[in-house]
Amino acid sequence: MSNSSSSTFWWMQKPSAGNGFDHFLGKEKKNEKKQQQHKQQQQQQNDNNNNNDYGNLPRWLLLMAAVAYYEYRQSQNNGASKNTTSDASSTSSDLLTHREITWHELWQLLQQKDVVKIVVTDDNQTARIYVRPQTTLQRPNRKVAEHHHEDGEASLFYQPNIDDDESSLELPNLSTTTTTTTSTTPTPAAPFYYRMQIGSVDVFERKVEEAQKAMASSQQQFIPIQYTSEDTIGRALLGAFPGLLMVGVLYGMILLVGQGAARGAGGGGGPGGMGSIFQIGKSTAKKIKAQDVKVTFADVAGCDQAKLEIMEFVDFLKDAAPFTRLGAKIPKGALLCGPPGTGKTLLAKAVAGESGVPFFSISGSDFIEMFVGVGPSRVRDLFAEARANAPCIVFIDEIDAVGRQRGRGGMGGNDERENTLNQLLVEMDGFEASTGVVVLAGTNRVDILDQALTRPGRFDRQIIVDKPDLNGRKEIFKVHLKGIQLHDDIDDIAGRLAGLTPGFAGADIANICNEAAIVAARRKGDTVTLDDFEKATDRIIGGLESNKIMSKEERAIVAHHEAGHAVAGWFLEHADPLMKVTIIPRSSGALGYAQYLPKEVALRTQPQIMDIVCMALAGRAAEDIFFGRVTTGASDDLKRVTDLVYSTIQLYGMNPRLGQLSFPRDPNAMLEDRPYSEKTARAMDEEARRIVDEAYSKTVQLLTDKKTQVEQVANMLLEKETITHDDIVQLIGKRPFASDPAYEEFLARRKQILHPNENEAGEIVGDTLEPGLA
Repeated sequence: MSNSSSSTFWWMQKPSAGNGFDHFLGKEKKNEKKQQQHKQQQQQQNDNNNNNDYGNLPRWLLLMAAVAYYEYRQSQNNGASKNTTSDASSTSSDLLTHREITWHELWQLLQQKDVVKIVVTDDNQTARIYVRPQTTLQRPNRKVAEHHHEDGEASLFYQPNIDDDESSLELPNLSTTTTTTTSTTPTPAAPFYYRMQIGSVDVFERKVEEAQKAMASSQQQFIPIQYTSEDTIGRALLGAFPGLLMVGVLYGMILLVGQGAARGAGGGGGPGGMGSIFQIGKSTAKKIKAQDVKVTFADVAGCDQAKLEIMEFVDFLKDAAPFTRLGAKIPKGALLCGPPGTGKTLLAKAVAGESGVPFFSISGSDFIEMFVGVGPSRVRDLFAEARANAPCIVFIDEIDAVGRQRGRGGMGGNDERENTLNQLLVEMDGFEASTGVVVLAGTNRVDILDQALTRPGRFDRQIIVDKPDLNGRKEIFKVHLKGIQLHDDIDDIAGRLAGLTPGFAGADIANICNEAAIVAARRKGDTVTLDDFEKATDRIIGGLESNKIMSKEERAIVAHHEAGHAVAGWFLEHADPLMKVTIIPRSSGALGYAQYLPKEVALRTQPQIMDIVCMALAGRAAEDIFFGRVTTGASDDLKRVTDLVYSTIQLYGMNPRLGQLSFPRDPNAMLEDRPYSEKTARAMDEEARRIVDEAYSKTVQLLTDKKTQVEQVANMLLEKETITHDDIVQLIGKRPFASDPAYEEFLARRKQILHPNENEAGEIVGDTLEPGLA
């Protein structure tokens, strides 16, 4: 052996060309690196050849997947090769510097003092035992294989035939003596090491420590055990592949969201939409030119007062001199509020068509996106663009999407909607208030808007766009009938249909005109007649006629139910006049219904309300009188009765027991938030039951007195299925009360329109639907 200094630190010296432990390790790593580079080049060529098969996936993601797959296959091959015997590799052993050993052979090395210098373990469950030069190994009863090196000397190696695992790492019995054959051979010039498979690094270290303790070695003399990682770049990529895959998926999602945002904003961010994600904070408002809008104020009818107020904004923007000369300032905004379908958006379109200034249109929901901060950013961008184009008009449709009262229904976290509303308030009337920018907004829920939004200075005016009256409906019909080929005069048709459709909004009237034209086209007619309009109204109110088959008993019950409604309304002074009764089933589920011509009155008295309640209960009373039992057909009637009675008690202050009190009902309020006590609630329920019982008794008494008339109407319904006002007059005579002038005018106008040879039965259409059996 060499001197102590050289033998102690020989592995720490710099590697030379033909000697040194680090030199061989470096050579092995270089070979592995070359193989990896060669495989990666082949994989890249395959990826380039198959690039079209993977669409637009990033190439770096495909490359990492290929390298990870290669390392996985390589690790499988290495695992398989480790299980082969040393006999298969002995043919090329002149190039090797290690051999496989077992635990018992390692025990022999440990028994020799200062032979094993270091043990290196790795994450492949392999241990390398590095020994000093001139090491002898005692092999008990094993075949000796000689291997000649370049210097002509022979070294002794052993050929294990078993795979060691954790179970095989057992210490040999120290008391057992074994006859051995010893062969001493100097170690080659290169650093030689033995290798063995271990099941677990922790178990291996514990067994080696126990073996050294068994040999009475001190801890200072324990052989050092070092752990190294054999992971290559490919193995690192294989471990990081799930995370990289997730990054790729998120990257693709961001691209898709950005492209969608760009499409919603009406633009793109460059090739493939790569820049669209940076446009998500931009305003999506559409700038509308006057020449692109075909709607004018002439197309708006039925809301003359609202149209007059909104036209003032247009006049102010076109010529502000008459206003500013008197010291007037242009209003900053107007809130168009009213029921759905009354023409709020149509008014805004008319403003865009006649204002002559830039017009920006956006929906309230367009401010809210999945990203935090997008809403306020879009508000700022919208008003910045509006100020750059001043004077101009900004229209926000359905502003209740962002203008709800703050603090209601919040969950305690960051509310993007409230941030958007705050920014909108600042832009409309803040320190940098917009000048020359008029804001119009539409909503049908003005009651839920934030008070800071509706105050003067932001929305100076609230323009009510309500449902049209008789004259308004007539004007709306004239607008929508212009493009329809009519059989009769447009004024007569419009006046007749206006009387038939009280409570209809502009959208409902437009739908009736369109459905009438479809009905005429279905029958292949050249013009649209009054009959087509009546069928269209029937379809909208009650649905299409159904082919549902009813039994004889069901038809009799339905007939008496509807006859009860008709007779009760005929003999009650304040009830609406009857227009039509039918027992033809409809697609809406009603097996029959009665139609009336409601009076257009702004105020109702308690006797008027009670007559309406009695007429609604007449169907249930007729079933009880003629059949001795009731059915589910009166469910809709009872709902209406309940609503009317509780309104008289809670809202109108018409109950003497509760007095002049009103408790408005909030559908969003909780039960414990009601503004009255439990005792008051019990009194309301008792009074409602009393009123309904009295009304039902009155109705039963009325129909009992008119039982013959009810039977006659029911028999005619069973015969003709549909009867009209004239049929009722022929059966039971005229109403005992003075007729309403509008009702008489309606009947006279219909007779003028109908041809003399046209049959009236079943063709007159009213407005109010009284469902029968559901």
